[in-house]
Amino acid sequence: QVQLVESGGELVQAGGSLRLSCAVSPSLNIFNAMAWYRQATGKQRELVAKITTNGRTNYVDSRKGRFTISRDITKKMVYLQMNSLGPEDTAEYYCRAERNFELPDWGKGTQVTASS
Repeated sequence: QVQLVESGGELVQAGGSLRLSCAVSPSLNIFNAMAWYRQATGKQRELVAKITTNGRTNYVDSRKGRFTISRDITKKMVYLQMNSLGPEDTAEYYCRAERNFELPDWGKGTQVTASS
């Protein structure tokens, strides 16, 4: 059974940094890609960053240079390092796992609040 559990979200001052974590069960190896999405109040959920099985990463343009997605296959963890946070980054952040011919799996989210 797939389980994704996010952690690391908290209140941070503008300009600060956070690292989000996603604990993945049963294994990272069964997924084609892992991604971080976010959803701000009153807005649609949007892609933040993605990492594929071969380690290729993709970022939404506005997050390039500030956000870094990574993974530790042995620890079954996916991370999102976020730097220079601003109020526009305030949102619920979700971990998503993708497999061929399957609907994606989602975690329950972790709240990030960046105060001005």
